[in-house]
Amino acid sequence: MTLRVAVLGLGEAGSEIARDLVAAGADVVGYDPLAITVDGVRSRGSEAEAVADADLVLSVNSSHDAMTALENALPGLRPGTLWADLNTASPGVKVALAERAVAQEVAVVDVALMSPVPGKGLRTPMLVSGDAADRYAGFLAGLGADVVVQPGPVGTAISRKLLRSVFYKGLAAAVVEALRGAEAAGCADWLRGNIAAELAGFDERTVDRLVDGTHTHARRRADEMAAATVQLEELGVPARVAPAARDLLVELRDAPADVAEGETA
Repeated sequence: MTLRVAVLGLGEAGSEIARDLVAAGADVVGYDPLAITVDGVRSRGSEAEAVADADLVLSVNSSHDAMTALENALPGLRPGTLWADLNTASPGVKVALAERAVAQEVAVVDVALMSPVPGKGLRTPMLVSGDAADRYAGFLAGLGADVVVQPGPVGTAISRKLLRSVFYKGLAAAVVEALRGAEAAGCADWLRGNIAAELAGFDERTVDRLVDGTHTHARRRADEMAAATVQLEELGVPARVAPAARDLLVELRDAPADVAEGETA
């Protein structure tokens, strides 16, 4: 039996996923408020029209529009339809979606896209959680999707992605700020090479050293990041990451001894 999929949101991510679903043999309809069309995807005039006959709905719009898409689709949703939210919304939003859909007898799964979609489409690694996660994986198993079921309720998958984002996007911001400072100081090539060499040597022991060292040497490092913040300001580079690091280190420095020891346990 051909899988019937409704894709809500045909922007950069949604269009590539929809296109791959068509190529894999799924019957795909789509809706986008900007009237975007994708070859092989039958367009509908609203969310409710798009989901009317769907076995699976993929909501691929934005975190801000996730609940609006569900609200607009509810009049057309049939009991038993599976709603998959692929947006990078908070765990609380994902839970709210599941609670809103339960009255329609529609199950919601939380899908976290674990890498950029362009160039990967349906092969983008997906982490899925919720009571119907196995059903979602089963729907896409034969279509070339890369789906891993994460045990736990709706919100578990996106929680893992966002926690990783604190590190990865925070690291990217730190690199950008440091290189802006290095360009202003005339040593960008040196710092770029230094950063690359440091990252190349990272392993789990490095993570342990970073965490333990941050607590153990919070006093000295707070002073160091205060000086780094001043330097960026002297160079005319807006300082955001450096003062944030300074403030965290000051917090650790000033924490009661028993609290600090508990954090490093």
